[in-house]
Amino acid sequence: MGYLLVRVFLREGDRIGGKPAEVWLLEFLKAKGISGATVLKSIMGYGTTGEFHYEGIEVLSYGLPLVVEFVEEEDKINRMLEEVVKNCKGLITLEEVSLWQC
Repeated sequence: MGYLLVRVFLREGDRIGGKPAEVWLLEFLKAKGISGATVLKSIMGYGTTGEFHYEGIEVLSYGLPLVVEFVEEEDKINRMLEEVVKNCKGLITLEEVSLWQC
């Protein structure tokens, strides 16, 4: 059985169905039986527009990058990924991983 690490790159302020995108995504993943997910907030970044987003400058601090990541069985991810792609405006990456529990 293969496992994948999924990262969904969003921006603060992105919304899906009237909710913050990261909240919508976590609720969706939980409803689909994904074991767990983490939202990571960056302090600085830039995307396809080339515009910097930086927490230290108040004017530019809106729209900081967010990453939602989770690890799950490949089959489970494949069954729900299309709906995530359809609703999210960000970038999604998939990586094969070895799963070790400690």
